[in-house]
Amino acid sequence: MNFTDDQIADIGEEIIRVLKTVYDPEIPVDIYELGLIYDVQISEEADVKIIMTLTSPNCPVAESLPQEVKDKVKEVENVNEVDLELTFEPTWNKDMMSEEAKFELGML
Repeated sequence: MNFTDDQIADIGEEIIRVLKTVYDPEIPVDIYELGLIYDVQISEEADVKIIMTLTSPNCPVAESLPQEVKDKVKEVENVNEVDLELTFEPTWNKDMMSEEAKFELGML
């Protein structure tokens, strides 16, 4: 089944809402505001590809956090398949955080 652009936009908004419920256990800010999500691509068939990173390759949740992201996005209505790619290029840094995240962490 192919979805319209409006339906894909709605799915995208719901994916972002879900991503904002996932937190890095070491930092009290969600992974979306932290800038750990580099890209979310949604095909006409509602297959989703997420490119994300971690705050460091040695992050204690390196195994569990990507799986949590994949599982939660898979639960979004109409999402078909979820492909998650973990990358460390470019390396995450504090400049990738949203203004909201920086404020939350007292960096503004």
